[in-house]
Amino acid sequence: MVDMLSLESLLKLEHTPVAIKFCETTPSGVERIEEAAVSGCSYWKLAAQGRVFYTEGQDHFGCPVGAFTHGIELPEQQGEELQTLVGTMVELKYISADEVPDIPQRKDRFQYAAYGPLPSVTFQPDAVIVTGNSKQMMLLSEAAHAEGVDMGSSGVGRPTCAAIPAVIQSGGGVINFGCIGNRVYTDRQDEELYVLFSGEHLTGITERLATIIQANDSLEAFHRSRIN
Repeated sequence: MVDMLSLESLLKLEHTPVAIKFCETTPSGVERIEEAAVSGCSYWKLAAQGRVFYTEGQDHFGCPVGAFTHGIELPEQQGEELQTLVGTMVELKYISADEVPDIPQRKDRFQYAAYGPLPSVTFQPDAVIVTGNSKQMMLLSEAAHAEGVDMGSSGVGRPTCAAIPAVIQSGGGVINFGCIGNRVYTDRQDEELYVLFSGEHLTGITERLATIIQANDSLEAFHRSRIN
């Protein structure tokens, strides 16, 4: 798909962007993940590495927080693990108890989620996850802004997986620095961060991106000429 390939090549990304779609039935032509991962964002890593697959609710039980943000109904044991983990984060003053009710969560019943590298998927993504350095994400954010996509959400946005329901519900985008759990499970480097946006804006953002990059190249030359 040209638009998807252009997004990766224009930004010269090290990691392939990831597409996610929530489905009511098993996605056609996509196989289920063979083994449940320890976290939901571990599936981001697998998709960026070239895997196309789908998950069911039980494939997310290893990460109660991620399951919560995805709107997955948890069995009693995992529900208790969620409460314990949230309690620990509050005790550590990592989050406050007041923040918990405001964590974005999918409201629709979870059935299946399809994942894959953006250039390879045949489904229209609900959310697109892009990883890069600060300049790459600056360019992407400027392209999204030029397309009229609201990028006003907080960069903190923990847990990072909550950015997925946030962009789906708002129809916009977010800049997210990644939480510590996400960085561990995805092997993100210190200088890397995320931009996520609703899949409906993929073509528009990609088209704007080439112009934004050219404008930044010209402006960079101008600014550098003033200090040389």
